[in-house]
Amino acid sequence: MSIRTLSRSLFRPSGGIDQSPLVENKGLVETLERRLFLRQGLSLGALTLLTGCDISNNNGVQAMLQGMSHWNDRVQAWLFDPTKLAPTFSEAQVLKPPRFNAFYDIKEVKPIDMATWRLEVGGLAKDKRSWTLERINALPKVSQITRHVCVEGWDYIGKWSGVSLRRFLQTIEADLTAKYVAFKCADDYSGSIDMATALHPQTQLTTDYADEPIGDPYGFPLRLRAATKLGFKMPKWITSIEITNEYPGGYWEDRDYNWFSGL
Repeated sequence: MSIRTLSRSLFRPSGGIDQSPLVENKGLVETLERRLFLRQGLSLGALTLLTGCDISNNNGVQAMLQGMSHWNDRVQAWLFDPTKLAPTFSEAQVLKPPRFNAFYDIKEVKPIDMATWRLEVGGLAKDKRSWTLERINALPKVSQITRHVCVEGWDYIGKWSGVSLRRFLQTIEADLTAKYVAFKCADDYSGSIDMATALHPQTQLTTDYADEPIGDPYGFPLRLRAATKLGFKMPKWITSIEITNEYPGGYWEDRDYNWFSGL
């Protein structure tokens, strides 16, 4: 069944739950579907949940939308091409400094104490020794100039440099057949990505922006860069990485954002 067929079926009287809120918002739902899923590969659930559109507080409708969101996550994962690269751009197009984004104001950013900071490793990896920034910087560095896309509707082009996440996972002898790579951060943020995205050529543990160490407001000393994902899938101020087969969720995912959220 196509997404269009599925969404249209939601508006047929079924005698089950009260579908009147969906009927009343049929035009909005179909517009969201066209713009997000068909045009950009995102889901109806992504827009209704991520942008704060309140179609209904009806529990049945919300359950239906969440079910649709989870279904779209599976479809996006199935469609994901682990070899397809995101578009790249020129140095002249790089925004300096990058745009700040977090679930709080920039004035609330607390600088990391590098005397105590360590990147901890957990889960399905043989080498679980902690990492200092110096040790991370000793690994081969890769760079990319790609577009950062926020679910709020804005974007910018940035130059990101750091360590290939695939290379890092290989170094710690992680189980590359595991389902998820999860991240925790110094500011209580958390997030997770699928292993296919973790192994993508443009997914990296970023230490530098525009050839300079990333500043405190932008994730120093370590943030995730995944060119095939929306911005909220890229945790900043990372303090731990876990490789797991148990669904780890994330800060926004636990608040009903789409989990896969690919571009």
